[in-house]
Amino acid sequence: MIEELKKSVFQANLDLVKHGLVIHTWGNASGRDKTTGLIVIKPSGISYKSMRPDDMVIINPEGKIVEGKNKPSTDAPTHLLLYRNYSSIGGIVHTHSTYATSWAQAGEDIPPLGTTHADHYYGEVPCTRKLNENEVNSEYEINTGKVIIERLGNIDPLAVPSVLVNCHGPFCWGLDAEEAVYNAVALEEIARIAFYTVVLGKKEPVDKFLLDKHFHRKHGKGAYYGQDKPK
Repeated sequence: MIEELKKSVFQANLDLVKHGLVIHTWGNASGRDKTTGLIVIKPSGISYKSMRPDDMVIINPEGKIVEGKNKPSTDAPTHLLLYRNYSSIGGIVHTHSTYATSWAQAGEDIPPLGTTHADHYYGEVPCTRKLNENEVNSEYEINTGKVIIERLGNIDPLAVPSVLVNCHGPFCWGLDAEEAVYNAVALEEIARIAFYTVVLGKKEPVDKFLLDKHFHRKHGKGAYYGQDKPK
């Protein structure tokens, strides 16, 4: 099971590059094994071109290396805190994709301006507050996770599967690493569309009834988008 997870997390990291969300070594993906609780994550600072599945690092929920010759991503403490707080999450990615990061650097939530957004996020994509100097200088990566959790509040993380970290960039998640990548791709496109919409002069969110319709027809018990699952 862990070997398969290593392969899927490796592929998730490559997919971030394929979709244009990551350049150089600017990003990471991880996945959690639901049976053991172990997390597989990208190694720190290793080129995507030379990286192989065996380079992935396996860590336990406390961050101790269980298997692997490399150091885990420096963002591992953020991933671990999110996994610890949200049992529904099985995969996490972090990128510095252009449009999503632009909103993060501006310290702005991405408002739900239309149905493209509403199909994917049940409300705004939230941006955290800034970390203060002490939070940056002491346990920075853990505090990054804390402000994400603080900003989400009572929001279901699977209804809004992305948060922008102020002055930093997006963290996205899903049921597994593949879905987390999917959400990161969707976020970047939604951030791009929102940018141009605001430039054109619209800032008011979509009507609540239209947001409800588009989100719930794709998500939840009453969803009817797509094909019926085999019984």
